[in-house]
Amino acid sequence: MELCSSSSSSSSLLRICSSSAPEISFSSSISQFPSKTQLNLTKPRFQNLRICASVTAETHQGLPRDSPQRLLKELAQRKTATGPKKKVPPKRFILRPPLDDKKLAERFLNSPQLSLKSFPLLSSCLPSSKLNNADKTWIDEYLLEVKQALGYSLEPSESLGDDNPAKHFDTLLYLAFQHPSCDRARARHVKNGHSRLWFLGQYVLELALTEFFLQRYPRESPGPMRERVFALIGKRYLPKWVKAASLQNLIFPYDDMDKLIRKEREPPVKSVFWALFGAIYLCYGMPEVYRVLFEVFGMDPDADECQPRSRRQLEDVDYVSVEFEGKKLAWQDIATYKPPEDALFAHPRLFRACVPPGMHRFRGNIWDFDSKPKVMQTLGYPLPMNDRIKEITEARNIELGLGLQLCFLHPSKHKFEHPRFCFERLEYVGQKIQDIAMAERLLMKHLDAPGKWLQEKHRRLLMNKFCGRYLREKRLHNFIIYSEEVHDRYEHNRRLRNPATTAVQQAIHGLAYTIYGKPDVRRLMFEVFDFEQIQPKAV
Repeated sequence: MELCSSSSSSSSLLRICSSSAPEISFSSSISQFPSKTQLNLTKPRFQNLRICASVTAETHQGLPRDSPQRLLKELAQRKTATGPKKKVPPKRFILRPPLDDKKLAERFLNSPQLSLKSFPLLSSCLPSSKLNNADKTWIDEYLLEVKQALGYSLEPSESLGDDNPAKHFDTLLYLAFQHPSCDRARARHVKNGHSRLWFLGQYVLELALTEFFLQRYPRESPGPMRERVFALIGKRYLPKWVKAASLQNLIFPYDDMDKLIRKEREPPVKSVFWALFGAIYLCYGMPEVYRVLFEVFGMDPDADECQPRSRRQLEDVDYVSVEFEGKKLAWQDIATYKPPEDALFAHPRLFRACVPPGMHRFRGNIWDFDSKPKVMQTLGYPLPMNDRIKEITEARNIELGLGLQLCFLHPSKHKFEHPRFCFERLEYVGQKIQDIAMAERLLMKHLDAPGKWLQEKHRRLLMNKFCGRYLREKRLHNFIIYSEEVHDRYEHNRRLRNPATTAVQQAIHGLAYTIYGKPDVRRLMFEVFDFEQIQPKAV
């Protein structure tokens, strides 16, 4: 057998030409070539295949020419020469051995996240390790510019007392500006710290503007209010506010923000904007959130682009509370409002904005006598309160009963004649307060989790279908008040019934927030309805 090669301009083709020898011998095919010869096959599917023949006649002298052992040895030798090189995975994908118990304990005990016992939520949003020299370099260069733009004192926040949550404002402000596209975002403590802040900040903004518009427009339905909120903090509008506060050069130090396309401009701005309000909320509370929104960023709720689209409005003939009559509240009124000492509720003005005064006409009806005691027993109401006067407790319990009846009042019953006699406004505030209550819970429960993981966990726990299911498990959906025309339809059609039960459940959270405050929302979510599904089930 002999090998004949015909050369062309592009490549060489190997052909096996049979001669006088009748039998084909595998070894003789390479015996005429010197050792370590490379042959290139020209078929496209074999272009990257290299055949390296390094077998000499002396290697297999002890074996017969046609023996199977000799053929197997040659095949094995060729396979080792032609096999592709294995790619080594990058170092970041190689599993590291777990830390031993001593190092793990030191890492957690030295973490700033466990340094504050009096402010657990603030502590959970601090970086997982202490800031290094690169972090402090950014703080020394840019932090004064940030604080001056936002209207804060230029003194270092570390000089404040330990009992002041604003002591850690400098650290949180630094984390807020380290968006995923910046230089420092590769460090784990910076990346996770920033993502945890924006995870909290998005719900802070939603709740702040929801409370603002509910009290500013006491007769308006939630639909137009959602449009107003989107026109202020929708991601397409955020670059305008950032530029108004002269913060764009801190987010894009090497680029002109106006020349970037939307998908390169909006995600970093949104991330920094949310994280900034997460930091402000943790250190200064909700009044400071209003100041920065409307004073620093210059948001104007009366601007033409912030107005909702025109729609057919139902005539509202019912009264509103005296404090809303004839005037439109400004952000200063809401930011500086403090309830009186003998107030019936934790948020009295928000309660008056959601529960119309005309609800007193429903006192003593059938639902009040028949259904209200069962609902209050299931929810654990009324809560024990230390009131100076007995009449205050009685008045609060009466208002609680009327608010519960409003929570179960479906829009099909009275909305077309009395637009505010339904659960819509309480449902709107309930959505936002359960969002922020769950976000705070997850942040304190998972100290080392990044914000994206928390966001997905949050979404899965608060899906609408689960909210309605928890209400139905308590058999509370039987007390919803429908109109006679649609009652049978909602009772037997789950596609109609399930959204209604979800709305009622969220309205209950909104009522709990206005009357008893955020602690009662947590009690309902994690003890009564068991949103995390960790309590043992009754057999």
